[in-house]
Amino acid sequence: MLRNPLTKNILSAMAVAGFGFMLLGFMFLLDFLFQSLVDGVVRFFTPDDFNMAWHWFPPTKHAMFVVVIGLISWPIFRSKLHTLYKAIYMTVPLAVVFVTAGIFLYRWPVLPYLVGALLTAGVLFYLYRTKRPWLYFYTVILVALSGLRQSS
Repeated sequence: MLRNPLTKNILSAMAVAGFGFMLLGFMFLLDFLFQSLVDGVVRFFTPDDFNMAWHWFPPTKHAMFVVVIGLISWPIFRSKLHTLYKAIYMTVPLAVVFVTAGIFLYRWPVLPYLVGALLTAGVLFYLYRTKRPWLYFYTVILVALSGLRQSS
């Protein structure tokens, strides 16, 4: 059954969508745990509620998590993992970047859409120039359309 290229491609696309979004849900749970851990460490040293007293603190925690995702993503994308696994994982950094753009630019309603479109176009252009497999293109388009649907 998997020798048929059409069947293999359909199952690969379904795997990227299903496992990618399960992984994405897990990563946002890890984001919550990471930020809770940072809150716990900060509360240990100060009695103040930093989330309410300092407006820069919640975005800084999220930016720290984005850096963690970037540090995890770099070796994964540089590894010799199969394309399917990389495409599944690719949902995480893409969605994190899109969500982060939405979080930081929410005050200007058009700007998150513009930044998301530019990021999508830039990633698709990079994938095209480096002649990556079609699963990466599919992942980028899937995550971008899903983020667009969730934000409207």
